Amino acid sequence: MTLQSMTGFARSEGTAGSVRWVWEIRSVNGKGLDTRLRLPNGCERLEPAVRSAAAARFARGNMQLSLGLGGLQSAGVPVINEEALAVVLKLVDTLKSRIEAAPPTLDGLLNIRGIVELREPEETDEQRAAFDTAVLEGLQQALDGLAEMRAAEGEALKTVLEGHLATIETITQTIDQDPSRQPETIRERLATQVALLTDNPTLDMDRLHMEAVLLAAKADLREELDRLHAHVAQGRALLAKGGAVGRRLDFLAQEFNRETNTICSKSNAASVTAKGMELKVIVDQFREQVQNLE
Repeated sequence: MTLQSMTGFARSEGTAGSVRWVWEIRSVNGKGLDTRLRLPNGCERLEPAVRSAAAARFARGNMQLSLGLGGLQSAGVPVINEEALAVVLKLVDTLKSRIEAAPPTLDGLLNIRGIVELREPEETDEQRAAFDTAVLEGLQQALDGLAEMRAAEGEALKTVLEGHLATIETITQTIDQDPSRQPETIRERLATQVALLTDNPTLDMDRLHMEAVLLAAKADLREELDRLHAHVAQGRALLAKGGAVGRRLDFLAQEFNRETNTICSKSNAASVTAKGMELKVIVDQFREQVQNLE
């Protein structure tokens, strides 16, 4: 499965009978799938099908789906406005006793504004069903276009995230190989510190030795470095798996950050601290990009 970004745009259009329809879909980042619809009056019946179609294709993202309708040029059906005609004929009856004039002709009556109206024929059940089918097929076309755009951006993000993981791995290895982490260096540093403290006759030597052992254990970064290596492997596996892995990668980014903070707090060498801060920057960039994935 491919990775998908949560951002994208798609549009499709077509005709159904005498109606032109246009779908526009916009998608941005979201914790879950949130679909917001803008349907014209009279098309509310399509809402369940539209929501179901979006949910079948995507797992996350704030999506706005808009349907626009417009009429094609049509002559319409001429219809007599009976109410307007009745008013005109009544006026004729009222005025003919006052004014000597020829009776109104048929073409004269029909030329009076409002007597004849052009109306669209009433929609039949078959026409309504054909309209719904055409519009929902158009929705699928728009969803296809959105999926393609989100997948393309997802592949681009995958390359970026793989680069971040490689950098995290490299920095982790550099910290692991730092001279300050060599057993001899650690022993020398502790020996020097203990020697300074042993000049104080009030200190308990056994207790001092115990505290030195505890400090040495606390300063060891082995567990944090091993977990970072494991997180990198897991991140690569998730990127290779694809699909809706954004939430799991976001959790992994939090774990990266946790281990990095621990390394910085336990560091007893400026070189390790500097690498820890560099690692923190990359982890932040990794998490920021992960926020865009489905």
